[in-house]
Amino acid sequence: MLVTGLSRRRVGGLGWKYGVCTLLVAAAAAAGWIGTGADAQAPEGRDAVALAALPPEAATTHRLIRSGGPFPYSKDGSVFGNRERLLPSQGRGYYREYTVPTPQSRDRGARRIVCGGLRPALPEACWYTDDHYASFRLIAP
Repeated sequence: MLVTGLSRRRVGGLGWKYGVCTLLVAAAAAAGWIGTGADAQAPEGRDAVALAALPPEAATTHRLIRSGGPFPYSKDGSVFGNRERLLPSQGRGYYREYTVPTPQSRDRGARRIVCGGLRPALPEACWYTDDHYASFRLIAP
């Protein structure tokens, strides 16, 4: 197994499950499993991005995700199938997608946040895409 020697104690002041998930996401990013292209390799310095560095609409969407909505688009919160296989492999229903509005766009635009986890309002990790799933950047916790 990738992570060994962890106990059920609290990790860094957070629950042990959150600590394990954080370690797994970091390991996935380091291994290149969270990519930004067909070869699933992230360009240097692009594998993680601070929420504050994203467009302001992304922060608004992220807050809505954490509060459980309500969402402005009916498709928000729907299951994301990861058909591109750029995110770590998980079972169906693990990932959900949310629209990041694009100013002056007539439709939902290409920007999304995709979050993974068993509880949608408490995602284990979220990724941002501004090119309709052609690339993803992990949103730094």
